[in-house]
Amino acid sequence: MHLTPDVLMQGYATGIFPMAEHRDDPEVFWVDPQRRGVMPLTGFHASRSLRRAMRNTRFEVSINQDFAGVVDGCADRADTWISTEIRSLYIALHKRGQAHSLEVWDGSALVGGVYGVTLGAAFFGESMFSRRTDASKIALACLVNRLLDAGFRLFDTQFLTDHLASLGGIEISRAAYRTALQAAKALPADFTAPVLRSPQEVVQRMTQRS
Repeated sequence: MHLTPDVLMQGYATGIFPMAEHRDDPEVFWVDPQRRGVMPLTGFHASRSLRRAMRNTRFEVSINQDFAGVVDGCADRADTWISTEIRSLYIALHKRGQAHSLEVWDGSALVGGVYGVTLGAAFFGESMFSRRTDASKIALACLVNRLLDAGFRLFDTQFLTDHLASLGGIEISRAAYRTALQAAKALPADFTAPVLRSPQEVVQRMTQRS
């Protein structure tokens, strides 16, 4: 299958997403799970230990400062679905303003992050990584805050892992997901618009919202 950025976005618009079997696989296939993982934007669960870590962290966050670095960090594992073609496609989407990253830094070192695709008020989370304790959790907490501030309505996590479930992620049916997607993609949202907030500011806003 030959994919282009336009074909990729058409797939997201219909509720499917691409994967490869492994990093060197030349083939890309579409995935349409019967049960879809989503993160309710008002249901993110930050444990007391995570809130404490965010208050005391030296980590800093940024957006769209090292998209390729985040993708490469997510692919830096023994078993990955991020093939060379998929990497190139998402970098192309990023250059078009349709894919975004949130980075976590320890000084000048990229230690965690998350990236995904946007369509209307839907955010399709692709992958995240962590090279320090709590870096991916802090990235996810800051991402959820950004999506709320920017007016997003749907945070698609594709699958539900134990890690995501511990943070408030849930599974919904394919039909329920497509209903939510149809509503969200028709609404406006701008990932880049909200003020960039530090982990300390994000945890303060969590407290205000709860």
